[in-house]
Amino acid sequence: MKNQYKLSFWLSPKGGAAIGLIASATYFLVIEHRQHLFEYLPYIILLMCPLMHFVMHRGDGSHSGEKHGSEPHK
Repeated sequence: MKNQYKLSFWLSPKGGAAIGLIASATYFLVIEHRQHLFEYLPYIILLMCPLMHFVMHRGDGSHSGEKHGSEPHK
């Protein structure tokens, strides 16, 4: 009988190799360009705030007239 469940790419040997390659490339980029990263870090943090706000509040604040908590919790 054939295996019904297909492994995720990231759990396969090729996925492990891809994760290793991405991790090593990220490590060397951070090590080699640390000065540039720290130089722009305050601006990166400030730019991440609106993005995080948008992503974390996705689905909240709909203007359809429904009030939050109108349905009782089960």
